[in-house]
Amino acid sequence: MQAKNWSLSTPWLMILWSLAGWNMEAADRYAGRQFGTRSEVIGQNGMAATSQPLAVNVALDVLKSGGNAIDAAIAANAVMGLVEPTGNGIGGRSFLLWCGMLEVKKLHGLNASGRSPGKLSMQHFREAGYEVIPDFGPLTVTVPGCVDGWYELHEAFGTKPMAELLQPAIDYARNGFPVTEVIAKGWQSSVRVFEKYPGFAETFLIDGKAPVKGQIFRNEKLAGTLELIARNGREGFYRGPVAEEIERYILAQGGYLNRDDLSGHQSEWIDPVSVNYRGYDVWELPPNTQGIAALQILQILEGYDIRSMGFGSAEYIHHFVEAKKLVFADRAQYYADMQHAKVPVRELISEEYARTRRAQIDARRAAMEVDHGDPVLEHGDTIYLTTADKSGNMVSLIQSNYMGFGSGMTPPNLGFMLQNRGQLFKLEDGHANSYAPGKRPFHTIIPAFITRNGEPWVSFGVMGGDMQPQGHAQIIINLIDFEMNLQEAGDAPRMRHSGSSTPTGLRMKNGGVVHLESGFAEYVVEELESRGHKISRERVDYGGYQAILRDSQTGVLYGASESRKDGMASGY
Repeated sequence: MQAKNWSLSTPWLMILWSLAGWNMEAADRYAGRQFGTRSEVIGQNGMAATSQPLAVNVALDVLKSGGNAIDAAIAANAVMGLVEPTGNGIGGRSFLLWCGMLEVKKLHGLNASGRSPGKLSMQHFREAGYEVIPDFGPLTVTVPGCVDGWYELHEAFGTKPMAELLQPAIDYARNGFPVTEVIAKGWQSSVRVFEKYPGFAETFLIDGKAPVKGQIFRNEKLAGTLELIARNGREGFYRGPVAEEIERYILAQGGYLNRDDLSGHQSEWIDPVSVNYRGYDVWELPPNTQGIAALQILQILEGYDIRSMGFGSAEYIHHFVEAKKLVFADRAQYYADMQHAKVPVRELISEEYARTRRAQIDARRAAMEVDHGDPVLEHGDTIYLTTADKSGNMVSLIQSNYMGFGSGMTPPNLGFMLQNRGQLFKLEDGHANSYAPGKRPFHTIIPAFITRNGEPWVSFGVMGGDMQPQGHAQIIINLIDFEMNLQEAGDAPRMRHSGSSTPTGLRMKNGGVVHLESGFAEYVVEELESRGHKISRERVDYGGYQAILRDSQTGVLYGASESRKDGMASGY
């Protein structure tokens, strides 16, 4: 017999709770447990959570052998690029938040995103008749920053030799690994998109077909590339045979990325930014990521009594979606590479600006169109993983190739695909995110961190493009307003609004669409529709969540990984 997913807002269930002596506070605390599929994982010495179990086990092996959370994150990320090529790899880029506890309780941020080719100009796109940058192909490729990010992180905080950290990925690439279910489905659906590009079939298919669940997949080409990196360090990727092969392939496909672009790449250490949400400091990375979108949403929603609205209520969903629409209009206008554009980050996430945006929300009616605000006030497909060790180090790392496998550009003999993040530039002069040579495009991938009273509390992420800031805000609200535990916060049903204005130039029309997972009551849907929202119950990507929570009093670690992905959390 299949168990029903009762909604928290089901009327007769609320009546029964009342008759049984439950109050609404207790009901709010219960929210999410009815949706949970498993409990939090608890450990004391180390914890890891990723969207693929083999990577979790590798991270734990590193921790058990004396490595720290940074070592474990690098090793797990290397494995993830092999076992989940549908979302990441060494042809992509990464962002990271790391909190160090050993000596100084400080949150560090690393931007390992790559820049556009130095010899590709806006004029080329115009002469070729492009109004937007294509989704795939050589013109979408920017410098892959993943490997440089590993070495920046390792040089600053790693303890084990890089060759040792890369060896598990090399072994799995050479000897093979069983493909998991969700990844297999993504792999199979990607074939029709990428099979036309040279190198894809030879690298990622078995006898012309994508691997199925449980099938052993080997990537000896990637094993060879990783061995070069392990032996020669960063230079093993950005100079020498690998860089030469990338240049040769891209130029042959009509692209512009070359060895000079690769050798000149360098990651950037940046200061994370935060807002305080009901006594908790929520940390994100500033643009060129979209991390501050989550902070803007929270700042707007802090002005409402979300807890009394109740999880899953039409009132809560309406206000959340309306806040998101306003924030994404700002995102489309302002978010960009801060080395090339003046982005008013502090103003965008300020309480004063949030008040001006909050005032534009109609509590009874959905907005059909919204414009960006003026933050200069009168007075002035992706993977996520997190690791933690017994010393208090916690790593929040997200990495992606952007559209699934990436650009389609798969240089022969290297075993990976290059990212297509350049597709997110806008072909409009004067816009903050307009294309320019040597510029980093707008990025959707964002790691997150929460501190409480100056102590690390939660390291987490929600992968999934535009879903990410929406998912971050929902997780935080679930944890803080609705008092769910770490696993419940991820398992509770989610909402996703689509159709907002984008950094590439599309504008919201007719209010967009509110997608709701199963678990929301039908009368809530009817109430939202009466306010003018277009509701869809069709299945879309609601993201993939992993998290680690640290109890500052006991040092105990709690891990969570949701059921929407293949992954898990594990500790010891």
